[in-house]
Amino acid sequence: MGNLINHGIALIRTTIQPAWVRCTHWINALAVVLMVTSGWQIYNASPIFQVLRFPSAITLGAWLGRALRWHFAIMWMLFVNFLVYVGLNIASGRLRRQLLPVSFKSLATDLVGALRGTLAHEDLTRYNAVQKFAYLVAIVDIGVVILSGLAIWKSVQFPLLRTLMDGYDNARVVHFFAMGVLVAFFVLHVVMVALVPRSLFLMIGGR
Repeated sequence: MGNLINHGIALIRTTIQPAWVRCTHWINALAVVLMVTSGWQIYNASPIFQVLRFPSAITLGAWLGRALRWHFAIMWMLFVNFLVYVGLNIASGRLRRQLLPVSFKSLATDLVGALRGTLAHEDLTRYNAVQKFAYLVAIVDIGVVILSGLAIWKSVQFPLLRTLMDGYDNARVVHFFAMGVLVAFFVLHVVMVALVPRSLFLMIGGR
């Protein structure tokens, strides 16, 4: 019995990514992909920039009505998952331990190291300054995506949001660029995983 308990304690200690982090991570990845691809189909129906269209092969919904249904359905998945992720990060102290603080000096140093290919990745229990900054940007950006989306979807019901976004049309622009930042983060994240494959195993098995 004692050995079993010790084994369980050792297992907990070696778990780098807890189960709730892994679950919210994969739910968020799925939600972002579905939201972005359905959003591109919606965008094509009323483009902000006339020279920009997204190929139908990378959009979801086939036509406007179906894309809107996908977008509104997945919106709730993204919203709830975001609240759970941020809430548990704050409540568990993980946000403070893993993502804070980020100084300009450490960010500049680690960014130069990343560009030169000399940034160490041996200790996956700690995030470097570039990772911390990227995750914090992603968290804030998802918040902007949600708020700007509400200003577009329920413009009359949320007049304060509409005002903060400088009107409905500008809310669409904010939403578009916020989603663009999210796509850029997603692509960068995939590239980094390809460079450090062990991080993928951590997000699957936790250690």
